[in-house]
Amino acid sequence: MRNEALPSEWIRLESRARTQETEWLGLRIGLIAVDALALLIAFSLSYLIRFESRLPVFYQPESPPVRYYGLLMAVLIPVWLLIFAAHRLYAPDHLFHGTSEYMRVIQAASMGMMAAIVASFMEPALVIARGWLLLSWGLSIGMVGLARFLTRRAVYALRARGKFMVPALIVGADEEARMVAEQIRSSPISGMILLGILDPSLPRGKEVSPGLPVLGSPADLPRLIEQLRVREVIVSASALPREALVELFRTFAFHPQVNLRLSSGLYELLATGTEVREVMGVPLLYWRRLRLSPLERFLKAVMDYTLAATALILLAPLFLLIALAIKLDSPGPVLYRRRVVGLGGKLFDAFKFRTMVINAEALLEQNPALKKAFEQNYKLRDDPRVTRVGRLLRRWSLDELPQLFNVLRGEMSLVGPRMLTPEEISRYGRWALNLLTVKPGITGLWQVSGRADLPYSERVRLDLFYIRNYSLWLDLAILAQTIPAVIRKRGAY
Repeated sequence: MRNEALPSEWIRLESRARTQETEWLGLRIGLIAVDALALLIAFSLSYLIRFESRLPVFYQPESPPVRYYGLLMAVLIPVWLLIFAAHRLYAPDHLFHGTSEYMRVIQAASMGMMAAIVASFMEPALVIARGWLLLSWGLSIGMVGLARFLTRRAVYALRARGKFMVPALIVGADEEARMVAEQIRSSPISGMILLGILDPSLPRGKEVSPGLPVLGSPADLPRLIEQLRVREVIVSASALPREALVELFRTFAFHPQVNLRLSSGLYELLATGTEVREVMGVPLLYWRRLRLSPLERFLKAVMDYTLAATALILLAPLFLLIALAIKLDSPGPVLYRRRVVGLGGKLFDAFKFRTMVINAEALLEQNPALKKAFEQNYKLRDDPRVTRVGRLLRRWSLDELPQLFNVLRGEMSLVGPRMLTPEEISRYGRWALNLLTVKPGITGLWQVSGRADLPYSERVRLDLFYIRNYSLWLDLAILAQTIPAVIRKRGAY
């Protein structure tokens, strides 16, 4: 039975679901072919290094067994692909998940190599060079990992155009459900396309937000899963009574087609992600202090310290020139220390080149209109307190260069949310806790998106978006956009 309240929309949703199912099937077949090619390259390179390179560690006088290893590769590649499938490397709910996917590749490749070793022990006629095995193991992980990385970047780009998305529904229409929906719809790389909302108290066809209609109540879920080929169902924990939640999970927790997901009920607090741990058989929700994995944190730290130290060395002459210009332009210190909130709520002094007169605070207190305008956005377009050199430094964002020392001190990162004073933190309300989970950055989304030209509410939204989507790739993308943003000078005053 179709939803009579919006027949044309229903037909469109059904058509989209069929198209996306076909796309996913093609993607999985293509991914199998890509993995097969990566394994062939890895095995072939291993053969060339082991038998053709004439390296002293591998040298042997006899001619290389080309045909024998060719047949061995022809057998091993299908076996490894089956092992990959057993590790769910082609399952849509495990694809393109970053670090966890690479770990599955390592586990599957290791199991594939162990299978080859066990087979060689069980069959005496099957002789495999240990050097080739070791090289094949390492190169297969590298080649398949690289292929997966390139495929993921391509898929992310296509997802921005609506391709390779998984149909999803949200159960509940309360504030948390709407926030979850907004977050998913603002991030195409999530891989989910929201078809609609299920809520027992709202009429069918009503739009909870633009383009997100109510398709029925939770009782309609079995029919919708079948007709719209839904693969993800997200339940707002705060939208349904406990009895309804238990019944929903009893019905769909083991459904072969659907992943049933429960929001935490604390969406505005848990920006860094959660995990479930059992304590005496009781599943408890734990809040992760950082979204990044230990490996990602290490790589981010290496990037921060390496680039900051290199930049300080290369920019040392510029630092001296700026210091001299500030001293000649107006009395006062070269550096200004701004008291801001850092990781975990710890206060620290962020360094900047001084761009204002030394009695800037007193001038602000003497002008109530100016103070009110400043308190609205914490920025003034024509600030009378800024010196001549200060305007030039702000125009080219040179005043923020001393924050490279804060990066080396571990107080800031190259990329992060804006650094905020304790007074500004209060403006974030219930979202404030999110800001304490990430180091503030010299650059960030708001800097490359318009800086001071943006209304304060948009700066808040960009900060929260960054924290919720915190990743090394997002950092690299922001760094790549920073220099063009500085050259454009939009919002720099």
